[in-house]
Amino acid sequence: MKTINMFTFPIRVYYEDTDAGRVVFYANYLKFFERARTEWLRHLGIHQSDLMEKDQCMFVVVDTQVKYKRPAKLDDQIFILSTIEKLTASSVVFAQKAYRGETLLVESLIRICAVHSETFRPISIPTHIRNLFESAQES
Repeated sequence: MKTINMFTFPIRVYYEDTDAGRVVFYANYLKFFERARTEWLRHLGIHQSDLMEKDQCMFVVVDTQVKYKRPAKLDDQIFILSTIEKLTASSVVFAQKAYRGETLLVESLIRICAVHSETFRPISIPTHIRNLFESAQES
């Protein structure tokens, strides 16, 4: 079983990511964080489409807290560092930070909840996924 307690995902800032001030548009960091979480799951062997089909489970964002420290600019190479902050029966809180080199740009806490893929009602995180999250928290 693959487990890691943190995951790093690189991102290049493109023109489409920036606003009129030529810095990353604030909401785009949420897209970057989503990509990093998805790639972490993929790295662990979890494909969200399979999760929906086999377990009737999908994850939805239910809460975000974001603090913007410094801007990223066009052509910057940044990376997203993701860790698991808290795990409950039906939700996970990810601590995610965006860096340019050693410089912290943005930090966030994002809570995702497991829901049934047809009813969108909260459900328990499937055991095999929960085990991966617990291992990631402990390692």
